[in-house]
Amino acid sequence: MSTINVDVLIIGAGVSGIGIACHLTKNCPDKSFLILERRQAIGGTWDLFRYPGIRSDSDMYTFGYRFRPWTEGKTLADGPSIKRYVTETANAYGVDKRIRFGNKVVRANWSSQQRHWSVDVLNEASGETESYSCNFLVGCTGYYNYDAGYQPDFPGKESFRGTIVHPQHWPENLDYQGKRVVVIGSGATAVTLVPAMADKAGHVTMLQRSPTYMLPLPVIDPIAKQMQRFMSNKWVYRLTRSRNIATARLIYNTARSRPKVMRRFLQNLVRKQLNGAADMRHFTPNYDPWDERLCVVADGDLFTAIKSGDASIVTDHIETFTPTGIKLKSGQTLAADIIITATGLDLQMLSSAEILVDEQPVAISDKLIYKNALVEGVPNAAIVFGYTNISWTLKVDIVADYLCRLLKHMDKKGYRQVVPIDNENSRTNDTVMGSLSAGYVRRAADKLPRQGSKGPWVVTQDYAQDAKILREAPIEDGYLQFDGVQSQTERCLNKGLWGSIRAVLTSQ
Repeated sequence: MSTINVDVLIIGAGVSGIGIACHLTKNCPDKSFLILERRQAIGGTWDLFRYPGIRSDSDMYTFGYRFRPWTEGKTLADGPSIKRYVTETANAYGVDKRIRFGNKVVRANWSSQQRHWSVDVLNEASGETESYSCNFLVGCTGYYNYDAGYQPDFPGKESFRGTIVHPQHWPENLDYQGKRVVVIGSGATAVTLVPAMADKAGHVTMLQRSPTYMLPLPVIDPIAKQMQRFMSNKWVYRLTRSRNIATARLIYNTARSRPKVMRRFLQNLVRKQLNGAADMRHFTPNYDPWDERLCVVADGDLFTAIKSGDASIVTDHIETFTPTGIKLKSGQTLAADIIITATGLDLQMLSSAEILVDEQPVAISDKLIYKNALVEGVPNAAIVFGYTNISWTLKVDIVADYLCRLLKHMDKKGYRQVVPIDNENSRTNDTVMGSLSAGYVRRAADKLPRQGSKGPWVVTQDYAQDAKILREAPIEDGYLQFDGVQSQTERCLNKGLWGSIRAVLTSQ
């Protein structure tokens, strides 16, 4: 069996994988690379999810790639539009020709002796295993299991005579015309599904255990629309992107520093939208803003559905499913023909691929992530993790910049191996998503990589700071070992006066 050799092997052809590949094409044209994608199409999340109303809850001026302006009208774009944008981007940069579809990475082993990765890949159509090798491995698989969403064990579930659907696997021809629908959940999926189904269904009830903070935003940015009358798409994109990044940072930082102020601000927006149509207790969470993600309500459509009477919200706990619906612990019953369990994701790293170094298994959950890019103690390996407080893709762009800088630096110096080393014992129990306390994050604490207490191991969620570090800071910063030894620069940083200065700076 022959082995396919490339410089860089990317796992996943979603938003992250396509972004990394485009950066390599632009900035490292001498590097050979391939993308291995288990599905049969580009898009990742945006190819998988097909439920009614599927859309981004991040604006496309920041969710889009820095190097390719988003030019469609909708700022909060629907899933098919996002998939089309990612696919067209791949085509524009010739990345589509370097994707191998239907291939699942099963095992990857780094050989210190040969200084490369050996990767076993299952062709799911033929059942045959193929072999690849690469100098650098980049995981762009996201953080959840594509095979199955999270399904709580609801009592009496088997007795329900209607249809139960998880949004991650939406039936192509689900008929909900005139039907009574209950959507279990209060996250972004539920908030999107309820208004999308309300016009056609008989009635849609959103059943939540606890409320979520909601932020109504316009689908079309009125300022950007006006700017498009006298400015090029490139400049509209650049200026709107900068404004939206600054606005998102302001909202997040205010939420963390002055939670009571942000709570009042968000609830006043919702109260104004509802105009008395629903009890505000259904929109009053028991946690501070941004302890969990805010739910964006596109053009206030959820509130419109509630005011029209086509939808309603119930806050309660499930006692049991019944043949005709759901019985709640309060004693109330909800009649249903269809129950949709928008109960979240099952988190998973690298699509469950086995990672080894010199045939020794690596537990990613025990590893720190360096600059939200490289994996502590694992040579020539990166995992791309986007932001959770602003658009995911903002981090993808700057991590791609960093990886290209790193590859060029290694070529210039003649290095074949780079390994981030935590010499300061900075490991904490916080995961890379530690800023969120959402249920799906807490459930997966034993699967996610860790972050540290200082230095490049901290996940800042600060785009401006990260962009400066990843694009401009010296590659050799005292935390990286090249070819198994520290470079002269690193030795200087770790000794004498420079070491003392760095110790003081990193402790701040």
